[in-house]
Amino acid sequence: MNAQDTSAEPTPDLQLEIAHLLLIDVVGYSKLLVNEQIELLQELNQIVRNTECFRAAEASGKLIRVPTGDGMALAFFHSPEEPARCALEISRALRGHPVIRLRMGVHSGPVNRVRDVNDKTNIAGSGINVAQRVMDCGDAGHILLSRHVADDLSEYRHWQPYLHDMGECEVKHGLRVHVFNLYKDGLGNPEVPEKLRQRKGRKQAPALRKISAPRSPKTVRIAALLVAAIGLVIGSLVFFHRAPTPMARAPAPKATATTVLAAIPEKSIAVLPFQNLSDEKANAYFADGVQDEILTDLAKVADLKVISRTSVMQYRDAAARNLREIAQQLGVAHVLEGSVQRAANRVRVSAQLIDARTDTHLWAEHYDRDLADVFAIQSEIAKTIADQLQAKISLSEKAAIEKVPTTDLVAFDLYERAKALWADVTDPLHAQKNLSEAAQLLNEAVARDPQFLLAWCLLSRVHGALYWTGHDHTQPRLDLANEAVQTALRLQPDAGEAHRALATYYYYGFRDYVRASSELAIARRSLPNDAEIFLYTGLIDRREGQWEKATHNMERALELDPRNLFTLQQLALTYSTQHRYTDAARIYDSALRLVPGDPYTRILRALVELDWRADIKPFQTTLGTVVAENPSAAPDVDTPFYALCERTAAAAARALTNYPRDGVTTEYGVNCPRAYWEGVVARGQGDSAKAQAAFIAARSTVEKIWAKQPDFAAAISLLGVIDAGLGRKEDALREGRRACELLPISKDAISGVALATNLAQIYAWTGEKDRAIEQIAAVERIPNSLSYGLLKLHPYWDPLRGDPRFEKIVASLAPNDAKQ
Repeated sequence: MNAQDTSAEPTPDLQLEIAHLLLIDVVGYSKLLVNEQIELLQELNQIVRNTECFRAAEASGKLIRVPTGDGMALAFFHSPEEPARCALEISRALRGHPVIRLRMGVHSGPVNRVRDVNDKTNIAGSGINVAQRVMDCGDAGHILLSRHVADDLSEYRHWQPYLHDMGECEVKHGLRVHVFNLYKDGLGNPEVPEKLRQRKGRKQAPALRKISAPRSPKTVRIAALLVAAIGLVIGSLVFFHRAPTPMARAPAPKATATTVLAAIPEKSIAVLPFQNLSDEKANAYFADGVQDEILTDLAKVADLKVISRTSVMQYRDAAARNLREIAQQLGVAHVLEGSVQRAANRVRVSAQLIDARTDTHLWAEHYDRDLADVFAIQSEIAKTIADQLQAKISLSEKAAIEKVPTTDLVAFDLYERAKALWADVTDPLHAQKNLSEAAQLLNEAVARDPQFLLAWCLLSRVHGALYWTGHDHTQPRLDLANEAVQTALRLQPDAGEAHRALATYYYYGFRDYVRASSELAIARRSLPNDAEIFLYTGLIDRREGQWEKATHNMERALELDPRNLFTLQQLALTYSTQHRYTDAARIYDSALRLVPGDPYTRILRALVELDWRADIKPFQTTLGTVVAENPSAAPDVDTPFYALCERTAAAAARALTNYPRDGVTTEYGVNCPRAYWEGVVARGQGDSAKAQAAFIAARSTVEKIWAKQPDFAAAISLLGVIDAGLGRKEDALREGRRACELLPISKDAISGVALATNLAQIYAWTGEKDRAIEQIAAVERIPNSLSYGLLKLHPYWDPLRGDPRFEKIVASLAPNDAKQ
């Protein structure tokens, strides 16, 4: 594309943005005389510039316009409604200009601001490429939308009557795009485009179909997965798992079982929890370990689809199982059930393979062996199941299945107990305790068996998590993580588990996403069914600002682990950070249809309305109901950050009461002491003396963290905010800027944005209004958590209220129904 006329200096840290694109092309342009081309473009420019959408976006500074020779590209950054409305406005204006014949295409996707040879701002990226392909499918008068945009618009009643599904259109290089035709009241072109009429040759052209809620292939996959999946995690902690919440039975699907299972891979299986038939219930960990090892062995076979552990563990109640329903929910054709009975030095393992589509028992076996043979039993079962499913097994996969994890049953039990703790560390209130206990158990396990590869891998990840979350952000802790993973690599250099652990080490310790991605690629070779690898890849994509790729990889993880609460929560968080609140709300609503009583999911759903519409009432109502039902849930669901939006002394006092005295880890990875919030509350109530005392206490706590690691950006940033509250302006500004230098947005699109937001708060609290508003404007150009609701309601930004520039930013983020 050609550069736009107005030069702009792109910020190096803000490289990737989600744009809502309108591409405009003059039909028959090349047939015009040169002077006719010039006159037509001048006239078209005037028409476009006079539209209300163009003027509003230009006034807010959220518009990029690029001439394309025979048309133009407009990039909006607030809502997918903007390019659609603009296209309709242009179509209306063209009624008075019959000589100008346009076709227009609309798509939302990632773009980069780049500089061309003339040092002018241009845009590039997959978003602009898809928009071009959509437009190319149309004829004169057409306003065509990508399916992605149509999905977004269909969530609003006023758009639904005007969206018409046209099906797929083949463009250059055999690529296909699914397009929708937008027309209403004589605006647009209701005819089927020529390319679509020719698409099927002798076949009849497709009939137009109005839509009420179109679903893209991507959305269909998510919807299918969400029939059986919910999310419940704290978004600030990554690479962790949470213990599965007991699931309500999902409603029976409307389609018949035959229809649903028809698309399920033949070679697919879920290994359900094995029953513990031992007299000692303490052997439950042992039974879980047997089931998990069989699942892990099968997951190493690339020719199989194997559902991950987190999802299957939610079907522990064998008496209540409906295997056909479970198979539909998990997307598999087969299930494996079994039981384990351990007595003295003997073990009895029973297993049966069932085709869930027909409820046919394909295979069953009982194994009565010495306890020491339990790992051989697991390998035999895994190989037999693979044979029953006619899976192709390579020599390396066969060797991996036959390799026992350890010969020490006590070490194995310690490892299983540590895994259970690791599965419940996303809750910041309990993460430190669980991680510390897990590390102790794993240390005992590797002391008993120094060759225990899996224990070394998990031990590295546990140490890395303690470092990442700020519970022990010290070099000695990071060294422990490295020592453990290097031991694992020495034991088995090609082990996928070891390379997965090394990926988390690079992620946790250095935010080295390139090396982490490389290690995940190695791990994937021997762990083809590992949902974690796809999830971790998605989390890295998100940290690198590659939001579309992040969404795709998280969806792929959900295919293998459809009931993983952490993955689903991270997908919702990904949408919310992009201010795609319709998508986030849809995920939470699906989750709540399965577990309507889950406290934290209910709160998260209510907070969507606060962020999206600045509506505090759903949060207040939901919080009151949840705490009344279960008072012990208050620390998990009540937070001073959102409670302050209520702007009452009672809400502030309530949140402080519920806040843990030892503090909670922030979204950017440092423990925030309770004294900080006491200072914020006192500051808001005008009690300067109390605020000073609280901030001094908070500073003392955070300063100790900073002293252990002088380049810990998160701690320095929090110190800057505290110093701003203390009136130490120069210290606060220096610390806030230093933190952003240490961890810029270009290095981390999540934590970097959080530190940039902290700097805006520092500017606001120290009277630097101009800089505060500039900083907020910069943050709002990219995906972020600084929502319309927070800017409108949170006391942090009170020093900026009344300034027209600030109010303009707030208004630009408002949902369209709030602007009317």
